[in-house]
Amino acid sequence: MTSRDRMLALTVILLWGLNFLAIRVGLDHLPPFFFAALRFAVIAVPVLLFIPRPAVRIRWILLYGTGFGMLQFAFLFTAMRVGMPTGLASLVLQSSAPFTVLLGALLLRERLRPVQIAGLTVAVAGMAVIGWNQFAHAALLPVLLTLAGGLSWALGNIGARRATVESPGINPLHLTLWITAVPVLPLFALSVLWEGPATGVHALADTFTGDGWPALAGLAYIVVLGTVVGSGLWTYLMSRYPAGTVAPLSLLVPVVGFTAAWIFLDETPATTSLIGGAVVIAGAFAATAGVEKTSVPRPDREPPDLPARETTGLPVGMEIRNPKSLEPAVG
Repeated sequence: MTSRDRMLALTVILLWGLNFLAIRVGLDHLPPFFFAALRFAVIAVPVLLFIPRPAVRIRWILLYGTGFGMLQFAFLFTAMRVGMPTGLASLVLQSSAPFTVLLGALLLRERLRPVQIAGLTVAVAGMAVIGWNQFAHAALLPVLLTLAGGLSWALGNIGARRATVESPGINPLHLTLWITAVPVLPLFALSVLWEGPATGVHALADTFTGDGWPALAGLAYIVVLGTVVGSGLWTYLMSRYPAGTVAPLSLLVPVVGFTAAWIFLDETPATTSLIGGAVVIAGAFAATAGVEKTSVPRPDREPPDLPARETTGLPVGMEIRNPKSLEPAVG
């Protein structure tokens, strides 16, 4: 991974780590399903009106939007509303990294080099060190809900990867913006059925009072910096590198999340957690070391050594036009 792309990845890590503070503030005033629907609706309305749909198959937009958008945040917001600590949520959600690597290997036939496997193993071990020290402070249900959010994020990553590989040259920001239209109606429907038809509306009205303005500030941060900027850069990185290369970088998000929760919410991390964070950093960088940008075939020309429509044994609709473009290039 190039130095420039590492800096972009670190920017995403910082934005997403601080995103958990904004989520916590918003959930103090808004019910989870309504809050999740609102964050996407604010973006989706102008996107549908003014941004052209990217030239990718609709199935990948739906997969990306359902996994990364609807399911991830439905599970995460619910978990944090029912007691998941902010710092621990930022850690457990990064289970998306090993889930993405596994799904990338199974569904996209991405080959992992030994150094990537070793680095990912070290990073997961660091997460385990932090989690071992923190699980005593969280009930089982919030942890399971957050793990479900991590798996959902991984499914979204696969959708993003397939979209950008099948349609090289698409604008990653347009793809990110368009997937925000997918979760809106399902999440509003869940809010009406589970939280009550008027609960979210009344809670939103209360945010325009003197005590509720932090929720609006949190919503603005999530929409602009967490979703548009952070997710846009993430999609860009997913378009340049194999899913198994980009996903481990999300393991650094808990380091920012724990630090922010410590500074602003008085969630003091133990020494064990700090050691685990250092291990996560080392493993994540090892997992991305020495990997060059993925080569993407020109859309108007097939590689000479492959038939024009060679398949990979995946389900119908998931065949890969150029399997070699999904393999990490060896530097």
